[in-house]
Amino acid sequence: MTISPLPTTNKPFPSPYKAAFPAAPKSEPCCTRDMWLHSGEDVEIQITDALKTSEGSSSSYIVYVIRTGNVEARRRYSEFESLRNSLIKLYPTLIIPPIPLKQSIGEYAVKQNKAKEDAAMIARRKRMLQVFLNRVAKHPILSNEHVFHRFLDRDVSWSEVLHSPPLSQLPKNPLKAPAHDPADSSYAAVYAAIPTPSAAQPLRRPDQRFLDSEAFTNKFANHLSGTMEKVTRRSMKRWSDYSHDNSELGAALNGFSLTETGTLANAMEKTGQAVDATYMSTARLLQELEQTWYEPLQEYTQFAGIIKKLLTYRHQKHLQYELTQELLDNKREALEELERNEAEAKRLDSALTGSLHVETPTAAHRSSSDGDVETPEASQEPEEEGESPFPSGSVTRAAPPPASKRRTGGFGLLNTLSHSIQGIMDVDPEAARRNSISKTREQISQLEDALQASAQDLRYASQTIQADLDRFQRQKVADLRDMCLSLARTHREWCKQNMDAWQEAKAAIDQIEPHPNRPGSPVATRPPAPAPAA
Repeated sequence: MTISPLPTTNKPFPSPYKAAFPAAPKSEPCCTRDMWLHSGEDVEIQITDALKTSEGSSSSYIVYVIRTGNVEARRRYSEFESLRNSLIKLYPTLIIPPIPLKQSIGEYAVKQNKAKEDAAMIARRKRMLQVFLNRVAKHPILSNEHVFHRFLDRDVSWSEVLHSPPLSQLPKNPLKAPAHDPADSSYAAVYAAIPTPSAAQPLRRPDQRFLDSEAFTNKFANHLSGTMEKVTRRSMKRWSDYSHDNSELGAALNGFSLTETGTLANAMEKTGQAVDATYMSTARLLQELEQTWYEPLQEYTQFAGIIKKLLTYRHQKHLQYELTQELLDNKREALEELERNEAEAKRLDSALTGSLHVETPTAAHRSSSDGDVETPEASQEPEEEGESPFPSGSVTRAAPPPASKRRTGGFGLLNTLSHSIQGIMDVDPEAARRNSISKTREQISQLEDALQASAQDLRYASQTIQADLDRFQRQKVADLRDMCLSLARTHREWCKQNMDAWQEAKAAIDQIEPHPNRPGSPVATRPPAPAPAA
């Protein structure tokens, strides 16, 4: 990723880049939950129960009992959802673990009022919400967030947490806040000058590392949600059908054994019991597959979508930097044009002023010379004729007043309006140019601060997202290893249980006399009876 150097003439700007990586471990925990989480032991958060209650509400709902050490807290599913949304807003550059999805509209339509009381759905939510809490607790940054600690505290109202800092200080648009601390509103004026781009807009200079990450994430998501999930779902359906068929077959064999006697009845009963054991072991196999394979698979499908959104956020931060750089370049070009126009206007004004200074004395000299020639002629005429300056018999008339003065009384309002309009139209071009230059310089100063902020955000987002992607990759490898081991152990246990049951059935079957016509049977190898005497 190439970032052009920032202007050296910028005003000092507080650098959030110093917070790009986690600070040193805290010297003291902020609360008792923080102390328990970082006690150095291999702590595990447990959801021990799901209870139906109507406390503080007119209708009943399910609360999940969260145990952290010796402390229990009760939270609704909607509170888990708001916790995750809050962590996303507080840490837009981190991979926030998913929670189980809500039920679809179709499931609600089928189950109607009993949808919220579905035992299988509640048990699944218990397991996956517990995984969510433990993933947050083991995260090197999220585990230090006090909002998470308060979620685990039974004495804290979650509604109060949502309406108090830092959550109450979060902006509506995460792109209009610092990437390292979105709750910090001191940079609001700077981020107001940064444009908000569309995620679909391409980059002029993309970073190849994140292009590769996007391609890998898309491939990973398509493989999980396409091939893996479909095959797993189909396989589990077939295991479920097989379990159901064995249940019916075992009941039929046990009923049939009642109609027989002796070793055959015992063998039929043992065979029916082996089939029943296969039914029960297959049901346990399905349960284990759902918990140790299918649910983690769904979780990683959600992880792929989360990473896509994370990379989209980083893409938009990169776009903000490029667009701010483009705006700044355009404003600088506009300022250069305005300054050139101002310099040209001053040059022309100086030229005109100089020419006026040269012409004014000559014109004055010519006027005075003409006056000296004409004045004697005019003064000598009356003296030679001996008459007055006016011809005899003429009437002296006063010069008529100017038209404007004669009409002042009737058109005063019109003259006032004309004067106002003339004042509006007579804009001083020099003042307008200077005003435009001043505004453009102010906008450039704001954009320089905005460019510095967006560059710091881009650096922070790129490094933090890359670090969390590396951590996620290590977590994914370990989780997939555990999933494969669990799958192997589950099938091994299923085979072992079935083998024990079928060995007992085989021992009972061996007690039955073989078919008399089969070679090797006692009846077939018995010598024929002697023929009766004639």
